[in-house]
Amino acid sequence: MCFLRSELIPLYGLAAYSRFHQRTRMTHRLRGVPVISIIDDDESMRHGTMRLVRSLGFVAHAFPSAHAFLKSEQLTKTACLISDVQMPEMSGIQLQDALRARGLNIPVIFITAFHDDKVRAQALGRGATCFLSKPFDGETLSRCIKAALQDEHQ
Repeated sequence: MCFLRSELIPLYGLAAYSRFHQRTRMTHRLRGVPVISIIDDDESMRHGTMRLVRSLGFVAHAFPSAHAFLKSEQLTKTACLISDVQMPEMSGIQLQDALRARGLNIPVIFITAFHDDKVRAQALGRGATCFLSKPFDGETLSRCIKAALQDEHQ
């Protein structure tokens, strides 16, 4: 059963919604549902990807920048990362390097609106699971997530 925040708050109030949301997150963790973090500076792409990932049955968190993700509590909880390549301040490739420097080998799926074979080769050479051009379809992303999660467990 799925409820929208806008449906729950008027019916039960913000405090009840917060308790519901907290229980839902805790339930996902107890069931072992992988956490997928999405980083994209394009708000519509970020939220669209998050909705798609949640529809696939995963817990999803979205961040507007690499720095926001690096400062978040999701850093150590993330099982798979979906990141835009070109972002201000820190690119997706630089984020991948920063994660490795911290000893975090989180599988990465890169997405980009600017297909560049050199950047693609660089990302895949550094261990990216997939490199997708925008727009991409849900089935392709689902296959990439599955591959990333299998890589994580090996």
